[in-house]
Amino acid sequence: MKRVVGVVAGVAMLGAVLGIGPDGARAAPAREIAWGPCNQNGTSPLSTALNSGTQPLPRTEPPPGTMECARVRVPLDHSEPLGQQISLALTRVRGSAGRDAGHLGVLLVNPGGPGASGRSLARYVAATLPRDVAARFDVIGFDPRGVGASEPALSCVDPERFYAAPRPDNIPRVKADEDLLVSRARAYAQGCGNRYAWFLPYLTSENTARDMDSIRAALGEDKISFLGYSYGTYLGAVYATLFPQRVRRMVLDSVVDPSGVWYDTNIAQDYSFDRRHRDFMSWVARNESVYRLGHSQAAVSFAWYAMRARLHARPAGGVVGSSELDDIFTAGGYSSRLWPRLAQAFSDYVLKGEVTGLVALFHSDSKVDAKEENSYAVYLGVQCRDAAWPRNWERWRADAQKASEKAPFMAWPNAVYNLPCAFWPERGGTPVKVGTSQVPPMLLIQSVHDAATPYAGALSMLRLFPTAHLLTEAGGDHGVSLAGNPCVDRHLAAYLRDATLPPERRAARSTAGSCPAQREPRPVTRLSAGPPVAAIR
Repeated sequence: MKRVVGVVAGVAMLGAVLGIGPDGARAAPAREIAWGPCNQNGTSPLSTALNSGTQPLPRTEPPPGTMECARVRVPLDHSEPLGQQISLALTRVRGSAGRDAGHLGVLLVNPGGPGASGRSLARYVAATLPRDVAARFDVIGFDPRGVGASEPALSCVDPERFYAAPRPDNIPRVKADEDLLVSRARAYAQGCGNRYAWFLPYLTSENTARDMDSIRAALGEDKISFLGYSYGTYLGAVYATLFPQRVRRMVLDSVVDPSGVWYDTNIAQDYSFDRRHRDFMSWVARNESVYRLGHSQAAVSFAWYAMRARLHARPAGGVVGSSELDDIFTAGGYSSRLWPRLAQAFSDYVLKGEVTGLVALFHSDSKVDAKEENSYAVYLGVQCRDAAWPRNWERWRADAQKASEKAPFMAWPNAVYNLPCAFWPERGGTPVKVGTSQVPPMLLIQSVHDAATPYAGALSMLRLFPTAHLLTEAGGDHGVSLAGNPCVDRHLAAYLRDATLPPERRAARSTAGSCPAQREPRPVTRLSAGPPVAAIR
């Protein structure tokens, strides 16, 4: 389709009258997207001016590779396309190939969550893909409804007060501890309801998928490609189910099990995170000459839980208590690249009583600021509304106690993290029944020992989409593609370039990896000052 350049780029006018969508839903009128330079808030002054009715001066298109920003308005309720509107923040990195020179349209990207901002991911993906592949796509990032620079952006509490460290221990010891955890969860849910009662009923994965199709229409594209990580795989699966004829390429990396949304998938995480935490402790034991915490997983585990008990009584630096420690080391379940930093801080504390490493990790990776609280609010808003959750504490307590017998690392922290769903002002609905044979061939990518999205979820998704192919990696990190594994990235590039898929193998449904794992990290003898690794939920 012809691209319009000048004051407004990517204009899409699909029709002058309201129509009926291919899935039976009423379609919203097409929206114009006005791209402009990104300001400090990650939005476009040009787009803001157009949306406010002010006519900006004409401008020329930026060179390929430059990130631009824009906004698009979408219906709050997609069953009422002419009703109240909300605003989504977008980014774009244009490919250099022309429409008559192999350009493949747009590649929409999502990093997961729910609740994660996707605007910066567009730049990363465009810069990391092979040049010839990036040239053929306009890579589009977006903040889903409720997130970041989109409007409204949820915030349910004052994070400085509500998350003042150290927080109450995630693991209750007596009934008074339970009562405190329950009261905090109830207060958070009530805060969201008091501030956003008008918005919460429409904060769902299905509506976000419909927002994606509104973005597609506004871009003037008949079809889109999609790269989603973690929760983004579920979002992509919902989109493919609702709009299979709109899909050109679909990559789902680190795959959510759609059959368990969301209470059961969180319980499954308890066990997979515990296994991955034991992998970390085994790695520490293999490097005993550096960290000196024990020659066996059991010895290192004893040291870790002893550290946790000590921090419960005396938080490190006055801020890292037992719950903060849970958060810090949960990040290691997402990425083994963090293991050397975690192990060094662990060793320094146990052997020397040094708290600097733990406090630094807390401030860099785990402190809840306004951005993280917004992400958490949307995480809860989507998951609590998507599907039904138990509404009584007794069920939560029983399930957490049962899981903690075999998976003590994550069982209680995960229950506490999700507990506001027991008191959410909007009860959970019925999830989209994911799956279709009508979508073009899809590529699923999954590491075998992933903690956040266990391997069984990829097999479940594979069964629901007969056209899907599964590429496995033998490692355990979350978010496999464009993360340094050349074998995985070759398959990704081949699929995006011309829809070439990995060869089918009888072992494709087993735990045998199609690609080898990346090398395990090397130990370090001091806390490195590298940038923090952002964990995708």
